Amino acid sequence: MEAQKKGFTEPDPREDLNGMDVSRKLLILARESGYPLEMENIDLHSFLPEECLKATSVEDFYVKLQSYDNYFAAKRSAAQREGKVLRFIAQFENGKGCVSLQAVSAEHPFYHLSGSDNIVAITSNFYRENPLVIKGQGAGAEVTSGKVFGDIIRLVHSS
Repeated sequence: MEAQKKGFTEPDPREDLNGMDVSRKLLILARESGYPLEMENIDLHSFLPEECLKATSVEDFYVKLQSYDNYFAAKRSAAQREGKVLRFIAQFENGKGCVSLQAVSAEHPFYHLSGSDNIVAITSNFYRENPLVIKGQGAGAEVTSGKVFGDIIRLVHSS
């Protein structure tokens, strides 16, 4: 609820938490990179229980989600015991996409994410051992309005 109040999520947080949003972003990045990826080429492993996804309203979603507090606390604790943190990660490799919850160690570029940060790590022949990392604020009213304003300016200049 805190992330929603800060404007980091869609009005219905299931839109972000079900994995479709990040799947669409992966699809766009792959296509812009020249790969003919389709949504059916992305394996989506939502970390939300089906009961939460089928909630009849946002309020009902939060009620159902609270009943899984112990489940998520156990996942987080298991990762912490290994010195890891949980991250919802989209990957593209060998023409296939995958979106899933993963436990990552401190050596992983995504380990130190906080708040609404977004990150992209590019591993290639040139960046095999040390990926090229692009990181920055990814949500919130200021960032979103800046993006919309930038789109409007580009449209005006292209007309």
